[in-house]
Amino acid sequence: MLFQDWPEPITRVQTLSESGITSIPERYIKPESQRPTNPISPNKASSNDEDINIPLIDMEHLYGGDERLREAALHRVSEACREWGFFQVVNHRVSHELMKSVREAWREFFNHPLEFKEVYANKPDTYEGYGSRLGVKKGAILDWNDFFFLHYKPCSLRDQSKWPSLPTSLRNMINEYSEEVVKLGGTILELMSINLGLNEDYLLNAFGGESGLGACLRVNFYPKCPQPDLTLGLSSHSDPGGMTILLPDDSVSGLQVRKGEDWITVNHVPGAFIINIADQIQVMSNAIYKSVEHRVIVNPNKERLSLAMFYNPKSDLLIQPAKELVTKDRPALYSPMTFDEYRLYIRTVGPNGKAQLVESSTSQK
Repeated sequence: MLFQDWPEPITRVQTLSESGITSIPERYIKPESQRPTNPISPNKASSNDEDINIPLIDMEHLYGGDERLREAALHRVSEACREWGFFQVVNHRVSHELMKSVREAWREFFNHPLEFKEVYANKPDTYEGYGSRLGVKKGAILDWNDFFFLHYKPCSLRDQSKWPSLPTSLRNMINEYSEEVVKLGGTILELMSINLGLNEDYLLNAFGGESGLGACLRVNFYPKCPQPDLTLGLSSHSDPGGMTILLPDDSVSGLQVRKGEDWITVNHVPGAFIINIADQIQVMSNAIYKSVEHRVIVNPNKERLSLAMFYNPKSDLLIQPAKELVTKDRPALYSPMTFDEYRLYIRTVGPNGKAQLVESSTSQK
């Protein structure tokens, strides 16, 4: 079923925030069981332990010639994928100046007048453009964020006319930044393949190769919120694609990762990218690697901006566990399904439109 427009008028969260309201509209208030804990002190790792954080990987050890350091770094990547589904990488060879500049350019876009941003307003059929909601369910409880979503790969879907024209540097910067991050994604897929005992190009080929894989950029803008204890910037979910490479805000924490029954607020290391396993790699690894729930809390005093690059399989390829990882003792936990079929499932049948794999011997869900 295709939706031509949203089921109700769109309100921009940034506009709400800047209006000076002291209480948030009811449609942003989460059920009590879904509300964040410790939302006003987001720089703490958790309410119980300030020292807990996702693993940190120094990629210089993976690029360098010291075999002992390389093996240790590979082991840390493997452990992070199996136990956390998340890790941070430093010395990744993406320019820190580029990372800083692209964040500043996108912040400038969101600070342009609403009339300019509305030129890029998105529709439910593609989500591409300037948006403030994901689902099309009328009366849905919404998240406290605005965003901009665009396609970068495959090239056939790339349409720079849909990208913001201001600031004037932004379109070129999107190209440069995306190219570097996609290249980093290919390196990380190699590391994951090696750790799984597969050929180093296994996951990249399973994604459709360099010319077939998908890469989409979502820039998230989380305005200040007067009641951060009642809402979320992004509700709990796992990512439906293959892998996500996140450039967080350097000055405001917000990402929370589920670890058992706890929510851990990620302490971002300046200059690092945050990598997370998404659903399709969990499938390909036969659940050796974990696609983990995460969410975003908001701040009463500061806005927050992050860039998420979604690194996805070609939409019409069957995704299934690698045959090398299927044994008598560990049978295939997921049936073959294309990424397009999976996305349609979570939009129409899945839990609240959010991806979250459940292991089964007959189905992905």
